Amino acid sequence: MDLDNTLDEKTPKHQRRTRYKGTHPKNFKEKYKELNPEKYADDIAKIIQKGNTPAGMHISICVKEILEFLQIAPGQTGLDATLGYGGHTLEMLKCLNTKGRLYALDVDPIELPRTKNRLEQLGYGPEILEIKQMNFSKIDQVTPKSESFNFVLADLGVSSMQIDNPDRGFTFKFEGPLDLRLNPNVGISAAELLKEMTLFEIEDMLIENSDEPHAAVIARAILSSIKKGVDIATTTQLRNIIKDALKYVPKIKDNDIKKSCQRTFQALRINVNHEFEVLDEFLEKLPDVLAKDGRVAILTFHSGEDRRVKKSFQHFFREGIYSEIATEPIRPSAEECRANGRASCAKLRWAIKA
Repeated sequence: MDLDNTLDEKTPKHQRRTRYKGTHPKNFKEKYKELNPEKYADDIAKIIQKGNTPAGMHISICVKEILEFLQIAPGQTGLDATLGYGGHTLEMLKCLNTKGRLYALDVDPIELPRTKNRLEQLGYGPEILEIKQMNFSKIDQVTPKSESFNFVLADLGVSSMQIDNPDRGFTFKFEGPLDLRLNPNVGISAAELLKEMTLFEIEDMLIENSDEPHAAVIARAILSSIKKGVDIATTTQLRNIIKDALKYVPKIKDNDIKKSCQRTFQALRINVNHEFEVLDEFLEKLPDVLAKDGRVAILTFHSGEDRRVKKSFQHFFREGIYSEIATEPIRPSAEECRANGRASCAKLRWAIKA
């Protein structure tokens, strides 16, 4: 027996790490530097300095404005209702200065452990930070009934690391499964949902969830494709159906088609995750979990969310439950929008418990 040949057969060949192709890799998995921010800090800093968000990361929005309003003091109890990458959470923990307690919630079973690990490595363990995989609509179940929050933050935007990963199906820019679930273990994917919807339901979803001006055209194109036996299973398949349908609309421009793609994916994501129902439940329960003079800040990213937050705050203000509310939303500064393009559509509203 040739021992050398036997060993060669049993020894797996070394697989080289996927590396950048050229100076600007387009494939998510090729961006090994961006996906390892601890190891490649200098590269990450350069990407952020150019106004871009590194793959697998999320740059928190309106941090200064949020902290100025919440007025967090050591010894208080607070809630980050949407943990995400943990950027806002980290800044709130710094304000507590090891005294007090912060709860943080997220439904994403993929990103939550990663964020928990990052924060633990920075020294924020269970003695001050309690992280739960839980939908923020269940805020009444986070703490014992006797405990109230001095401050609450809810950032309603989808995290950049979810959007950038094509395997999650949140973006039409790259090929991936048409999923769009924040928790891929719960409910049905966007692809499965479309198979169950009528023409009216698709059109109504596009109007209600994203104010899509070409809702009727897009709805007809989607349903027509499904009836022809087309399985709309990927993000690019849906994108191409939208593009083909809209190219015959008079005077429409490429940028208009791009925005319609964005709005369609937004509308589907909201439907798949029942985002409006979840937000309404959260807003209804919110006053009951706030302590006297407790403060809440909510960051929204489209009109459907903002309308709900605004109306809820106004309702409870008229009822005397909130002593003060934002009369106008706070917008990110021009400087922040230049540094982070994803901040441009954000609105921050706040309220104080009477």
